[in-house]
Amino acid sequence: MIWGANGGIGKAMISRLQKEEWDIVAIGKDVDQIKGPVRLAIQADMTDAVSVYDAILSVSYEIDEIALSIYAVGDIVSDKVDTMGPDEWNRIIAANLTGAYLTTHYSLPLLAQDAYMIFLGAVSERLRLPGLSAYAASKSGIEAFVETLWKEQRKRRIMLVRPGAVRTPLWDKVPLNLPKNAATPEKIAARVIEASFKGYTGVLDLT
Repeated sequence: MIWGANGGIGKAMISRLQKEEWDIVAIGKDVDQIKGPVRLAIQADMTDAVSVYDAILSVSYEIDEIALSIYAVGDIVSDKVDTMGPDEWNRIIAANLTGAYLTTHYSLPLLAQDAYMIFLGAVSERLRLPGLSAYAASKSGIEAFVETLWKEQRKRRIMLVRPGAVRTPLWDKVPLNLPKNAATPEKIAARVIEASFKGYTGVLDLT
């Protein structure tokens, strides 16, 4: 089950898992962007509790158990604290942090007891730059959230992924130059899926 399936990394995760012949539940804001065969494609807003609940309900009608859950939702804005409005702040926190809680909260009953749960974070300590307060705060928050979740869900395997710069449309939203060594979404997906197949848990740095 991939949350944020229409994003750059989400699409790459789908492609990688399709090669491994997995049945995929793809959940995203725009399911028309999802390519290739998937078991289910569900449109949902991961920052809205009712929308997430309805998505999980739809999944439960078709699938008894989920073995792998990936939260690949993310958003960013470049705006300093003195000019950034509350709506912008809430949008970034909701996409990067609150959505991780909502999707986890509602999907836990559907996950296998030994399910793999993967969350996309960031190298947050390198992102504490002017204009990125909301993004940096939300990515630091998801690290604390995932660490606590791991202590609560001991039987489940949990991984926090810290990718560096990735060539996705997210970079179009900030006045920063994409580093020449930025990874492709396909490379990130391959390394994450490989690590999960090997049973890796904890923090996976991909810088």
